[in-house]
Amino acid sequence: MSMISVHRDARGDETPLGERIMMEAVRQGEVEGWQSVRLTEVAARLELPMSRLLAEYRDLDAVANAWFRRGWQAMLDEPPEGFADWPERSRLEHCLLAWFGAFAAHRRVTVQMLCHKAHPPHLHTWVPMLFDLSRTIQWLREAARLEARYGSRRAQVEEVALTALFMATLAVWARDDSDNQARTRRFLEKRLSRGEGWMKWVPGSHAKALDEDMI
Repeated sequence: MSMISVHRDARGDETPLGERIMMEAVRQGEVEGWQSVRLTEVAARLELPMSRLLAEYRDLDAVANAWFRRGWQAMLDEPPEGFADWPERSRLEHCLLAWFGAFAAHRRVTVQMLCHKAHPPHLHTWVPMLFDLSRTIQWLREAARLEARYGSRRAQVEEVALTALFMATLAVWARDDSDNQARTRRFLEKRLSRGEGWMKWVPGSHAKALDEDMI
């Protein structure tokens, strides 16, 4: 059985150590920019030896990965009552907004994390980032309760379409300073509504409808 490392601070806070390290890194990223965060400074701020920090995270990219798992958790949280009976478009919208909502309070530093992962010299983060994107789409399909079985033709086309939708929405969200992410919400609603319209005209080809309009 794995044990969660807990660090009690001077006030008796027993927040899991990994969580405290992550939030301190995010706090420093908000002040200095993610590219300026140094784990030695995170450890110093928390009054930890670097060995304790290393036991939780191998590097700063691992901290970012832990941060992005919050998006998966938000999508998979207990859905509203009657969620299974919602139209597919509404379920996708709810789950995608849950992902973006999980990072709304720290949007700027979250975008910086993504840019840092995609920076050309950081070749070691490119392939894992692609796999994480694929996992995000797989969790989105699970959270939205899409019916196509994994590996089926329909599921494959859905994944392509949803990946394109996610990336397009991410580009809008990254620059969205509106209240309650209003621009992102409008963009997502419009894209999903247009996709739903296509479905009515392509009998038996729900996946094709998604693919044509979400890309």
